[in-house]
Amino acid sequence: MISDQTPDIEFNVSTEQVCFIITKARQFEVKDVPTISDPASNGSDDRMVSVLEARGDDPVAQEIRSFVNAMDEDQQIDLVALTWVGRGDFDLAEWQDARAQAAAAHNSRTADYLLGLPLLSEFLEDALTDAGRSCEDEEIAHL
Repeated sequence: MISDQTPDIEFNVSTEQVCFIITKARQFEVKDVPTISDPASNGSDDRMVSVLEARGDDPVAQEIRSFVNAMDEDQQIDLVALTWVGRGDFDLAEWQDARAQAAAAHNSRTADYLLGLPLLSEFLEDALTDAGRSCEDEEIAHL
């Protein structure tokens, strides 16, 4: 939770953007690794299990990739730094260090890096909580 010693930090990425990624990451995280099915079978024979499998051409993954790739570099850097804060690599008081390390590691594969983190939604949600923000507040603001 945010303390009196935690500075009020302005992020380049908005809470709304982070919440969108949290929502989409949850949809992606519930999927299982692909199974090898009978190539002669069809969806109804397989009880549509393939819908719950994570595949390279997964529409949710593509949506996350498109969204992250449309962000500017500063927003992507903040998103990675927030992920690291939520994962516990840094705390919010070390925001400048987290951001500097994320900037040094930044490349064109930010979306793929984030999609490779199995608990991305939890990391981002924990970081927002640490910053005194939440997706619930974002939803209320849109009502």
